[in-house]
Amino acid sequence: MKKKYIIFGATGAIGKSLANQLYDNKLDCHLVARNEEQLKEIAQKLNCTYSVCDVLKINFVDDLLKDLSDVEILGIAYCIGSIDIKPFKNTRANDFVSSYVLNLVAVTEIIRNFEENLKRNKGSVVLFSTVAAKKGFANHSIISSAKAGVEGLTVALAAELAPNIRVNCIAPSLSRSKIANKIIKNLSIEESIAKLHPLKRIGEGVDSANLANFLLTTKSSWITGQIIAVDGGRSTIA
Repeated sequence: MKKKYIIFGATGAIGKSLANQLYDNKLDCHLVARNEEQLKEIAQKLNCTYSVCDVLKINFVDDLLKDLSDVEILGIAYCIGSIDIKPFKNTRANDFVSSYVLNLVAVTEIIRNFEENLKRNKGSVVLFSTVAAKKGFANHSIISSAKAGVEGLTVALAAELAPNIRVNCIAPSLSRSKIANKIIKNLSIEESIAKLHPLKRIGEGVDSANLANFLLTTKSSWITGQIIAVDGGRSTIA
């Protein structure tokens, strides 16, 4: 039976970089994303399998269970997220619900359905938060609250699923990606945001992917329940 790592959000900056790293290390993976055209292109390049999937749809896990019925899962990276930024007075209840479902509820469905598979393989789960979950930023009430939930889920599941499954979380600051394009609109804005970080640059997908690769594999076999910042120092020394 094939053994694979599952990457959700495989067409994004972090997910794509992670898939490339696993391929370079001769580790097999199964890619999951919404955009079939982009997904197919990446999968063909890396010679790996894939599933087209929208985690916001009801019963989205059903098709994944079929696609992965003959796969032993070594680890899951949930590289799916959103950047929901607006003044609190302009928010609506549905903004919070949608963000919560995308960033947290969907991954609980995934872990619950693949828990036994992960247990058999002493698997690893990598989730994603944000620097804004712990550091207060104006206009971030939606995403901060959702990602704070992800951090709570991380430590709860790390305790409950030990010693058979490790669960860790990466908390990046703003990084170049498709969803960040609406914020990083021009060089001037990028430079002003970069100056907010002690390391004076915007993050790259590979920065978080490097850590995700480590946390997924057995190189990190004595690490669980951790929320680790990849944020250019913004959360602690900015």
